[in-house]
Amino acid sequence: MSLTLLPPSSILITGCSTGIGYQCAQQLHKMGYNVIATCRKETDVQRLQKEGVDCFQLDLACSDSIQIALKQILQHSNGRIDALFNNGAFGLPGAVEDLTREAMEYQFQTNVFGTQELTNLIVPIMRQQGGGKIIYNSSILGFAAMPYRGAYNASKFAIEGFADTLRLEVKQDNIQVSLIEPGPIISDFRKNAFAQFTQWISIENSAHKNSYQAMVDRLETVGPSVPFTLPPEAVTKCVIHALQKPKAKIRYRVTVPTILFSVLKRLLPNQLLDLLLIKAGGEGKR
Repeated sequence: MSLTLLPPSSILITGCSTGIGYQCAQQLHKMGYNVIATCRKETDVQRLQKEGVDCFQLDLACSDSIQIALKQILQHSNGRIDALFNNGAFGLPGAVEDLTREAMEYQFQTNVFGTQELTNLIVPIMRQQGGGKIIYNSSILGFAAMPYRGAYNASKFAIEGFADTLRLEVKQDNIQVSLIEPGPIISDFRKNAFAQFTQWISIENSAHKNSYQAMVDRLETVGPSVPFTLPPEAVTKCVIHALQKPKAKIRYRVTVPTILFSVLKRLLPNQLLDLLLIKAGGEGKR
């Protein structure tokens, strides 16, 4: 079955304080969509509201926050949500062996558990209203793991698994499920990742100390740190396509690295692919 969502269809977008979520919310709002943005911090909620975007506080790491926010959102939207863009997420860099159980749980609470909890609450709403579109913002790291990104890699691999399974389960309900897989995008992602790195990883006690120093230099870089970096509009373009086309794509691959590695993963033997992924990861330098 096909479904086209044009303005003023309603779309719920998580993680709208900066970057992809912020730009997408602003662009769709200008196009006439009924945008319902969410942010974790109340100060960001107030800022978006002053800019004319309907925004609610929602912390994906907290089940109570999800329940409260969704109740407020449904009251605001008269119980209707035509589309959901699962954008809210963050990165927690570090070698896998340096990740404590608490660090891994912290990463998954937002990127996986909270994201899927919210999605599971919205699926019955879409089923009752006759359909809808669910878009997950994944990553190149959702199918191609790179060094020193283990927690984030794993969270995005998990999201891809949930999305692929959900797509099969709700197809009969006229609910379309898509994945966007960006490579490097201009945002505050590195700045936020650096804050998580300093909170959770002990450099001095790690066997990866030398690589971590290169990582710190990268995370503190202002502006694009790797080639082929695109602005957040590149992701918004995919969201618009998924909304407005009768049949959205299952996967939207954004940036040259994503397209390249999606091909190489199918063609190359694992050992050669590993060497390329290590090089692409830059020993922490990229």
